[in-house]
Parts: sequence; structure tokens; C-alpha cells
Amino acid sequence: MSGLDLLGSDKRNLFIGGTWREADSGARIEVIDPADGSVLTDVADASPDEAVEALDAAVAAQADWARTPPRERSEILRRAFDLLTERAGDVAHLMSLEMGKPVAEAKGEVTYGAEFFRWYAEEAVRIHGRWMQAPAGGSRLLTIKKPVGPCLFITPWNFPLAMGTRKIGPAIAAGCTMVVKPASQTPLTMLALASFLEEVGLPPGVLNVVTTSSTGELSSTLQADDRLRKVSFTGSTGVGRKLVAQSADRLQRLSMELGGNAPFVVFEDADVDAAVDGAMIAKMRNMGEACTSANRFLVHSSVATEFAEKLGARMGALTLGRGQDEGVDVGPLIDEKALETVSQLVTDAVHDGARVVTGGSAQDGPGFFYRPTVLVDVPVDSAINVEEIFGPVAPITTFETEDEAIGRANDTEYGLASYVYTRDLARTIRLAEALEFGMIGVNTGLVSNPAAPFGGMKSSGFGREGGFEGIEEYLETTYVALPAG
Repeated sequence: MSGLDLLGSDKRNLFIGGTWREADSGARIEVIDPADGSVLTDVADASPDEAVEALDAAVAAQADWARTPPRERSEILRRAFDLLTERAGDVAHLMSLEMGKPVAEAKGEVTYGAEFFRWYAEEAVRIHGRWMQAPAGGSRLLTIKKPVGPCLFITPWNFPLAMGTRKIGPAIAAGCTMVVKPASQTPLTMLALASFLEEVGLPPGVLNVVTTSSTGELSSTLQADDRLRKVSFTGSTGVGRKLVAQSADRLQRLSMELGGNAPFVVFEDADVDAAVDGAMIAKMRNMGEACTSANRFLVHSSVATEFAEKLGARMGALTLGRGQDEGVDVGPLIDEKALETVSQLVTDAVHDGARVVTGGSAQDGPGFFYRPTVLVDVPVDSAINVEEIFGPVAPITTFETEDEAIGRANDTEYGLASYVYTRDLARTIRLAEALEFGMIGVNTGLVSNPAAPFGGMKSSGFGREGGFEGIEEYLETTYVALPAG
């Protein structure tokens, strides 16, 4: 079994209340192969009414699921982890087909995504409140943790498995039910995940998956419903702002993981070879289509030429191609619009005075391929240093002092991830305190870890996913005052 074979025709539909069903209208969404623009398959296109039916199912299942013993919830997550691990190759192939990343990298995402199920299988049995004597005496204080209730999850196309498991895992562990709306470009991986959770015994109605081409209508309809208690969204800051506004009337709990503009700062004392290794990870993970992707390279003038030459050589040696083919390092971007955006940012940067070290253009032929690109002499105010690139392009600018590097790194509305290369421990501490980002990688190009809190500040959103903090997003605290005797 591999790729599309994971999903029979019945499971390319809506999953509501434990039942796979077509949309009432019979409407379908085509899933496009970004490597050549062809149609892979199609999935059901739900109406807002069917989204409400999915919420109905989540609401109906909520009370029983909240009462389910933590150990049972834990064992379901553990079985799901085992099943994902067992079928990692098949899931990776499916993911590569619908969103383009090389199969080897997709396997890495399966490993990463499955870990959220294992981590929250362990956390499910460690939800606890506290008992204490009031400081003044005369009474006791009891706190109880309770599930938030029915949730809406809207997941992106760039990590179609992991962005789902890091929401679904803690929700299951906490005792919450949910409606999941995957990205219309990459619905297949989420549908496969739903089938796995069904297979390992997740009760009907706990997880409901609704694919739709009308995300705005779906979210506004469900957020207008008093029964929805939480929204978790990963995606653009613009859409996130709309969801936050829609939550106001009903004061829904929110977790927002939004846009990024990560600086990658290389100081004069850095190990340049290690910095290049880290840059390849921070920039080229998922073809640069990641919110944590290094977006701006700030390199001290004394090492900038060496860094640019070495990074250019590494980037220029990468092989583009269909993600399922052997020897491919870089797959296509997700769609034509993404390709046009990246192309325009590079064109504008060159017009502004940047120089191309390697790449600098789209690849001829079918599919949405852009050559890995390194730019130098990029003006600080060029659009490519301001906007999220979401592609395999590394724009390099130089700096002279630590204060200048900090000021320019923080000079963005975003505050998700950042990266720093230095061998100076005191500087590391200063930077950790001064940089306005939710995550800082020191001498590493990879910050994501299921055991760590993932999230940002400023226009990159709020709330945390992963780590001990992640499950708190799905719990309410009740305080009970008790007399002493």
C-alpha cells in the first residue's frame, strides 16, 4: 500500500460522527499535483451546513469523551503513534504527492508529527490541579482542570500531518472533541490521519474532518455558534486577524500560529561552516515553505563573503524534481500563485540592487519549481526582507555591531522564530533576552521539537503548541473554595 492507496474512494469524503460520507451537494475539490499541475484525485466539498453537522457530532460526543479515563485517551494516542510509525513510508508518499516535498523529508515530518501523539499520550495521565490551605487559614483551595470543549482546527498545507497532530494530540489528551478543516490543497494526509484514528479506536464524533473550498464561510458559521469553545489556527496573519475578530462576540479561546520573518544572524566569531549547515536546514526545510524558515540572513561584514560563497555552493548543488523520485533534494512550490510571489520578490530585490549568487529564476517545464537562490547586497528595505518569502531564497545583508544586528532582527511585525550563530556565551544570553521572538535557535537551524513550546509573539500570534504548555491550551481551571472543617 502506498500513496493514494491509503485512501479508498469512501475515505476521500467528509468524516462526521464516525461516518464517511459525501457532501450533500455532491460537490468535489480537485487535489493538484504541484510537480506537474495534474489532478491527483478529488475530495468532498462541504457546505457550511455540513460543518454545523460536524460540530453537532463533536458536541454530542463531548460529555462522554471528557469522562473517558485519561489512561484510555492515552492508549488511543499511543496506538495512533505506533500505527503512524508503522505506515510512515505510505503516509510520506501520499504527502509528497499532494504537496511536493521529497519523500525523505516527508518521512521526517511523519516522525515529527507522530511524536506529538506519543508526547501527549504521556501528558494525558498527568493533568492535575492542586490542593492547598488558604494562607490566612480557615479554608482550603482546590483547583480542577477541565477540557475546554468542542474545538475548531484549521490546518495549513505546508505540514499537512504535523500541523494536525500537534493540535489533535493535546485535544484528545485533554478530553476535547473537534472539527478539523484541512487546507484544500492538501486534504489527503489529514483524511488518512482520521482513518488511522478511527482504526485505533477513537470514538465517533471526537474527531470530525470537513474538507471545503469555502474556509471563510465555514469558520464564520462555526464561530457564530455558542457551542464552539476554542479555535486553533495555523496560517497567515491576515486570516488569523479575521478569526480573532470573529471570536470576539463569543469570547472563544484561541491559539494563533501565524506568519513569520525569521532572522538568521551570523556573528564574526561564528563557525561559518556550521552556520552554513544550519542555514541549509533553516532555509530549505520544506522548500522554504515554513513559518519558521530563515527569511532574512544578517551576516557580519567580516564573514559575509565566505558565508555567501559557501551557502551559494550548497544551494546551487541541490537537485530539483518530483518529490517521489530518487535523488531529489527540492520539490515544487505548492501552486502557481506561490511561484509567482517568490519570482516577483527576487525580481524586485535584483531591481533594488541585489546580486544573484546562484539560482534566481523558476525552472522551465511543468510544475511549480523555483531554483534555490542566494542573493547578496540586498538593501535592508527591499520587500524580500520585509515579506515572508515562503520559497527557497536566501537574501543576505551585512551588519557591523551587535546592537545593529539586534535592532534589524527585531525590526519586523513578526516574532515567531529566529536563529543566531556565535561562540560567545555572554552574547548568547544577551540575544536571548533582547530578541523579540517566541523561539530562538542558538547554533542550530532547527527549533521545532514536540517537547518544546512552539509559538510566537507580536503579529506571529499567541498560544503555544507542544511541550508541557501545549495541553494547557485545551484546559479550563475551576477553583473550588472549601471550608476547613
